[in-house]
Amino acid sequence: MPVSDLPENSGLFPQAFESFEFHGDRGRMGGSGPALLLLHGYPQTHVMWHPIAEALAAHFSVILPDLPGYGASDLPEGSAAVMSKRLIARDMCNLMADLGHGSFSVCGHDRGGRVAYRMALDHPDRVQRLAVLDILPTHDYWQRMDRTFALEVYHWAFLAQPSPLPERLISADPAFYLDHTMASWTARRDLSAFAPAALAAYRQAFGSEDRVHGACQDYRAGATTDFEDDAADLAAGRQITAPTLALWGGHGIAPGAGTPLDVWRRWSTDVRGAAIDGGHFLVEENPAATLSVLLPFLTGQA
Repeated sequence: MPVSDLPENSGLFPQAFESFEFHGDRGRMGGSGPALLLLHGYPQTHVMWHPIAEALAAHFSVILPDLPGYGASDLPEGSAAVMSKRLIARDMCNLMADLGHGSFSVCGHDRGGRVAYRMALDHPDRVQRLAVLDILPTHDYWQRMDRTFALEVYHWAFLAQPSPLPERLISADPAFYLDHTMASWTARRDLSAFAPAALAAYRQAFGSEDRVHGACQDYRAGATTDFEDDAADLAAGRQITAPTLALWGGHGIAPGAGTPLDVWRRWSTDVRGAAIDGGHFLVEENPAATLSVLLPFLTGQA
């Protein structure tokens, strides 16, 4: 069904991709074949997948939602706990069921990667394959927060401050904050990797005060509920059983907190991965290299 508050296509996605809305979750979908859920990160929307969406849709039924509180999707009401990755993972599983997909593969970047690995831990019967892009688990980031890493990911502590401090500061000039943040996480330290139409969509979404609040609630959950859920899983010896692919930027964020494959081997029984030439935004900075590793994994050829 058409969704009026999604950003204009602007040629970023094939015309065959259609919009959807189910219980406040909004996004796009297209293609045919086994189901593949793609989850974006901060401070973006589902638009970030546009460089590889068409290639993936040649093999999969691709579903690209905006995460709750981001883009065009509703922000859950209540405390930051409503933005826990456990609750959002359940929400995404319900979305996939509503779309007719009992099981599926999932690929997540940044915050979407945190939802994705929580889905694999909490709903192992639903997740066939898991791919995470330029993240390590939330527990590992907080545990490894030394002086150097804290300077690199200062936003983790800043966004988690009690409301309304970060919301007021960011909302004073949201476009400046968005542009500065995204540029600083690329290998080239500029915005050249982002298509103008995509960047316009990110600015449009991030310019809304409730979207800024949603992102802050996301990070507040990360500093509390998500950390505690991860710690409980580690203590119980729970691991991801789905085949797992970890990709990270050679100049990205994840390597600053540990050697990615070594870390993910503590969390998954079957993991492989590689560095991609680029920064944090693998899909937009180096789509060809990202797809060359991601597609064989998702199709079971690697």
